[in-house]
Amino acid sequence: MIPLSVLDLSPVPEGSNAGDSLRASAALAAHAEALGYHRFWMAEHHSMPGIASAATAVALAHVAHSTSTIRLGAGGIMLPNHSPLQVAEQFGTLAALHPGRIDLGLGRAPGTDQAAAFAMRRSMSGDANDFPRDVVELLRYFAPPSDPPARVRAIPGEGLEVPLWILGSSTYGASLAAQLGLPYAFASHFAPDMLDEALHVYRRDFRASQWLDKPHVMLGLNVFAADTDEEGALLATSLDQAFVALATGNPGKLKAPLANYRETIPERFRASLDDRLTCAAIGSPATVRARVEAFVERTQADELMITAQIFDPVARQHSYTLLAQCWDAPLSTKG
Repeated sequence: MIPLSVLDLSPVPEGSNAGDSLRASAALAAHAEALGYHRFWMAEHHSMPGIASAATAVALAHVAHSTSTIRLGAGGIMLPNHSPLQVAEQFGTLAALHPGRIDLGLGRAPGTDQAAAFAMRRSMSGDANDFPRDVVELLRYFAPPSDPPARVRAIPGEGLEVPLWILGSSTYGASLAAQLGLPYAFASHFAPDMLDEALHVYRRDFRASQWLDKPHVMLGLNVFAADTDEEGALLATSLDQAFVALATGNPGKLKAPLANYRETIPERFRASLDDRLTCAAIGSPATVRARVEAFVERTQADELMITAQIFDPVARQHSYTLLAQCWDAPLSTKG
């Protein structure tokens, strides 16, 4: 069986706050580590009341203190929001404190709306070439020291060779990852439309590099595992509500599950939810396992990154437990 990992947005449920959510994320990471999950990644989003992981490197530092072996990383850092040097220093610091455990996934979207993006960058004048250049600059900061030393160095960071991943939801990231010979993570958990095309581009155009000798793909997958199919479907209505709130320009905290929720919304939203949740496994352990296996068989993924936007932190942990238990072989913890 391929490795399974955790993507955690540190959701903020209604009636809760960011501190509670970050503590729940640390508890989930420790739980995932005990179950044998391979990686625990957190994502950068801004100006979102329902997501507490905006300061991703800081959140990962908090999680690291509750774990000891699971790989930790960003899924991802939205590179246009930052200077490559600052990112290298932040993740170099994490790697110095937790050797051999830190990953860095990179995306080119801002992870927010235009107003918040402007508030972070103070400029929207970047061009399409900025992201590839910034990725290459980051790779250089993590490389071993040169002789003579470079004028600008990431300290900590230099020589730590933090693994970089390219994230994407289109063929752009797939093409860049292939050209640079880097692993590729596709956001199929919320933007599945171009999955097959992106996989084709990445595998077709991949060039072996010092970091990777063959293509390596990790795919996002929503999993809502519960004791019964009905309970799993109910848990998933929290994500349904979050998608609709985002689509209508009203993002908020994660809402409690709501029975028969889809019957209360217009048909256009039901169709949109069906599309967004093409890459999902929802239901009892047997149902979830069958759907996860079918997804892996269809895509030939090398790893899966499992996300579960579940209102109750206890139910969220239980979902990951059920998935681990219904997976035949022990989950990999190597590499």
